[in-house]
Amino acid sequence: QLQLAESGGGLVQPGGSLRLSCTKSGFTGFTLDRYAVGWFRQAPGKEREGVSCISSNGGRTNYADSVKGRFTISRDNAQNTVYLQMNSLKLEDTAVYYCVEASASVQGSCDFDFGSRGRGTQVTVSS
Repeated sequence: QLQLAESGGGLVQPGGSLRLSCTKSGFTGFTLDRYAVGWFRQAPGKEREGVSCISSNGGRTNYADSVKGRFTISRDNAQNTVYLQMNSLKLEDTAVYYCVEASASVQGSCDFDFGSRGRGTQVTVSS
């Protein structure tokens, strides 16, 4: 089973930026370039929300409407890492962010394997 680990969260003021990273976790032989990967988030008391996903070769990226134009997903397969660059952060972006295996459809949606979630990384946007 794909095991991923998130990092890069923190406390930032509204309008600020953060870059999250997602790498493989554990001592396994797989390489991340075989997998499409997605980010989702969950805030206390709210339902989880899919944020973005990227195909295995990076050729397709999809975003939730709430983050379009502010967040950018990318990947460096040589480094086995997927990134989520978050700009113009808002208070409502506060959540724990998780990366998981996903698929990126040509219709613009993401299908997440929520069962493969790791510990996540906390993003707090506050003044």
